Amino acid sequence: MAEAAAALVIFDCDGVLVDSEIVSARTLSAALTEIGFPLSPADCIDRYTGISSPSMVRLIEAEWGRPLPPDFLDDLRAVDAAAYRAELKPIPGARHVLETLDLARCVASSGRLVKMRLTLGLTGLLPLVEPNLFSAEMVAHGKPAPDLFLFAAKRMGVMPADCVVVEDSLAGVQAGVAAGMRVFGFAGASHSRPADAAALRAAGASVVFDRMVELPALLAPAG
Repeated sequence: MAEAAAALVIFDCDGVLVDSEIVSARTLSAALTEIGFPLSPADCIDRYTGISSPSMVRLIEAEWGRPLPPDFLDDLRAVDAAAYRAELKPIPGARHVLETLDLARCVASSGRLVKMRLTLGLTGLLPLVEPNLFSAEMVAHGKPAPDLFLFAAKRMGVMPADCVVVEDSLAGVQAGVAAGMRVFGFAGASHSRPADAAALRAAGASVVFDRMVELPALLAPAG
């Protein structure tokens, strides 16, 4: 039996549309090391990719056994913004896909709206997805809970079963599966490693790919 075509594509932002995860991991690694909790960029990617800043803070404080400085997040966000302005690039092929994809689309990210607008704006992608931007700050529980994807689908007027989620993180894949959506795992960002494809599949992604330009063909219903 042929699989029905998607009615809505829900893109994650970081690591799917903008190649920001490797930049964020470097700044977070440096900030944590400076205050006495040394982690490498790879450690930060493994532990915190795909989750919201409040969730990240809770994990760090639990692992470190003490609270972060009160200004830690604000300072980190300022450093992140400067790094994005200096070096952020779109995921190769993301612009072409957004310009040519003949399906409704939105962006649902663990990042704050202000961050999404900054990174998508710096990479020239913002006009291609506005105003359909949804953030974990809009729901009670961020990824890996399904709340954000369900919220985005409801706001877009599409049933969960008719949505395809494009995600690079395990938390994001788990959230999409929990929402009852098909999930495509993307393993083509700068932070992606050879083992990521298998991990995304194990988390529930039905398709895993590493070139964004492949997405339209993957979305076409099977004959």
